[in-house]
Amino acid sequence: MSNTAERVNILESQVLSHDWYLLKKITFDYQRNNGEWQRQTREVYDRGNGAAILLFNREKKTVVLTRQFRLPVFVNGHDGLLIEVAAGLLEGAAPEERIRAEAEEETGYRVHHVQKVFEAYMSPGSVTEKLHFFIAEYDATSKVSDGGGLEEETEELDVLEWAFDEALDAFYRGEICDAKTIMLLQFAAMKNLFN
Repeated sequence: MSNTAERVNILESQVLSHDWYLLKKITFDYQRNNGEWQRQTREVYDRGNGAAILLFNREKKTVVLTRQFRLPVFVNGHDGLLIEVAAGLLEGAAPEERIRAEAEEETGYRVHHVQKVFEAYMSPGSVTEKLHFFIAEYDATSKVSDGGGLEEETEELDVLEWAFDEALDAFYRGEICDAKTIMLLQFAAMKNLFN
């Protein structure tokens, strides 16, 4: 079978919304494994790529998380206050550069040495976004501000410093239900970052 690019023929791309981000309706022909061509239509939401980071203190066995209101989860029946790792859209910057800035804006911790651990598409059935995942160690000298996000970006975040075991327990109880945060907490547990 030929490569994927030869199996996709985009016929029409219609912009449905370009208010906050870009939502398109795309009609395309796709060649199935048996060689037959099939016409499909999908909506694709393009909000750009992003990055997320787990700040951890090996000595204290703690992590820094944030809590903020998220309208989409609120309208889906959650109270809307999600506990998350620091994260943000790249907006044209290199992932490492952007995540250092996001960590400082959201948590108040300035980290210089970030380690990329993996990349993942978070909702590939409808959203183009690919996230770059990082970890970085912090300590008391890393704290340069109160954090809380940028007011001009309508951010209002609570900064949480939790014991790693407490964060894992919160995930198991369902209190932490943000995918990027769960993935980074599981990575930390799998790699024994605190041992």
